[in-house]
Parts: sequence; C-alpha cells; structure tokens
Amino acid sequence: MGGAYFLPWLARKRNNMNLDALIDAIPSYAKDLKLNFSSVVRQQTDLNERQAWGTVVASVITSRNQDLMMAALDEAATHLTPEALHAAKGAAAIMGMNNIFYRFLHLSSNEKYRTMRAGLRMNIIRTHGIDPLDFELWSTAVSAINGCGACVDSHEKILREKGVSEEKILAAVRIASVIHAIAVVLDAEKVMAQQPAAV
Repeated sequence: MGGAYFLPWLARKRNNMNLDALIDAIPSYAKDLKLNFSSVVRQQTDLNERQAWGTVVASVITSRNQDLMMAALDEAATHLTPEALHAAKGAAAIMGMNNIFYRFLHLSSNEKYRTMRAGLRMNIIRTHGIDPLDFELWSTAVSAINGCGACVDSHEKILREKGVSEEKILAAVRIASVIHAIAVVLDAEKVMAQQPAAV
C-alpha cells in the first residue's frame, strides 16, 4: 500500500500491528528501506541481540515516529531485559540533550564555551546498569541520527579504545540510519494522506 491509502489503513490496524507488518506496509518507493531493515536488523551478525535491539530502541525513540516507535518497542521488549530496555531509552534521552549541547560547543567559534562547566545532569551515563560498551554503542547511534560530530567522534573513540571493532560500530549506525529513514517515510506518508488529492 502507498500514498493516501497507507496511513488510514495503518491507523485502523495500529492497535494490533506488529513491527513486521508495519515494515511490510512501507510504500513501494521506499522498498530499499524494507530490504535494508531485513538485512541490518533481522539478518545482521556483527551485533549480539542486546546490542542490536538496544540500537533499534534508541534509534526509534530518536526518530520520533509514533507508529514505528510503538511497534518497535513492543518487539524489543521480547529481545531485551527490562534493564537493557530502560538503558536504551536512557541513551536516547541523554543524547537528545547532549547532542544539542555539544554540537553547539563544537560549532561555536567562541572558545570560552569549552572552558565552562556544562551544568547538566548526566547520571544515566554512570547508572544505566548494563554493559558500558552497549550504552556507548547506542549513544553513538543516536548521535549519528542527531548529527552531532563531536559526540559521534567521542563515543566512537571510546568504543575502539575498549576493543569494539569498526564492523560492530558500523552495524549499529546502519540500524540507526535505516530506522531513521523509515520514520521519515512514515511521517511523509501521514502528511500525504492528509492532502485532498493523492500525491
């Protein structure tokens, strides 16, 4: 289904639509995203289950599409412990703040900002209760979506210094990129469905 018929159908099915059904309903112009979801989430082998589904959770929250978020969170709860699910949500939350703050520091030519204390609480970074490298991986994925070069560079360096391979890091970024693109398509379909004539 595509165009103006997509989201009204989705709205009727939303209460019982699982993630696979939502992905299957992606319109034909975005078929690459459907195929990529299968390969980078369902069939990838670089990340373990917790790393992959934590990346999905952090990415889907960051990408903000309500339908995709609800479907992905429902499925993620079958792959993650409650602690890992909480931590992945926490990574999306804290990086949503940090990416703005540190991107400003990076973009501003005023060096004084870099000498000033952040003055922001970031307790979740120390208290998430899971493998710190998984949290770093999810933070990197969120930072990629939010376009914070300073945060991407910082978290990616930590991961490599702790022995995480470039293949694992890129696998997480692939998931983030596909999840974000699917969210964009679903948002676009919602807008197009509200137009008086099919686009």
